Amino acid sequence: MSSKPIGIFDSGVGGLSIWSEIHQLLPVESTLYLSDSKHAPYGPKGKEAIIKRSIINTEWLLSQDCKLIVVACNTATTNAIETLRQNYSIPFIGIEPAIKPAALQSKSKAIGILATKGTLSSRLFHKTSQLFSSDLVVVEQIGEGIVELIETGALHSNEMRQLLKSYLEPMLDANIDCLVLGCTHYHFLTPILKQLLPQNVKIIDSGKAVARQTKSILENNKILSSEIATGSNHFFTNGEEKVIASLLTSETASLKKLEF
Repeated sequence: MSSKPIGIFDSGVGGLSIWSEIHQLLPVESTLYLSDSKHAPYGPKGKEAIIKRSIINTEWLLSQDCKLIVVACNTATTNAIETLRQNYSIPFIGIEPAIKPAALQSKSKAIGILATKGTLSSRLFHKTSQLFSSDLVVVEQIGEGIVELIETGALHSNEMRQLLKSYLEPMLDANIDCLVLGCTHYHFLTPILKQLLPQNVKIIDSGKAVARQTKSILENNKILSSEIATGSNHFFTNGEEKVIASLLTSETASLKKLEF
């Protein structure tokens, strides 16, 4: 069991940021990454549609004999992970916007949350937000259009820059000093955001915390890899291969096209 791969899925390429953190922390673990780019973004979809895609992704990863599945998508986590845990015995690790660390670190008592509609409207998000941000000013912003631009290779476009400026303006007006990235795709915006934000604003995402949780669950279930050599890493997409390929380094193994 310990030599089996970790399965990771996202609505597209965003979860590669999570894969990278897991690979850095657990290099001997083998991984299978599934990008459901054909059906991205998940954010505007209804709960039932998100659950359906999450089940399809899970079934495929289970068919590849994965020992654990990371739902590397905030929208899928907040809408579908309870259903997945109820229906499958394999361990699941989800992702939530990092509201708690932002709340603890904020000195201005104002934070911004940039996330998808599907995440911001979910019951799990509201529960977490109420728990940790009751004494804060929280500026929520739906990142409409961001995932689509990233998935079409327009990450560094002027359109993206102008979109981000418009989304950040009300946050800066509220004097935020922490910006929570509530979608794994948004990690790739970090260099642009650093140019647009004042130096005192911290950008917070969930990548490292998810990697640590993955290691902990593997240890607790006694399925941590006992291999010595670096694990194999395989990437699969049902979307444009060039987009995911542009975000992978040369040593990150194979990339294959899927039809589903």
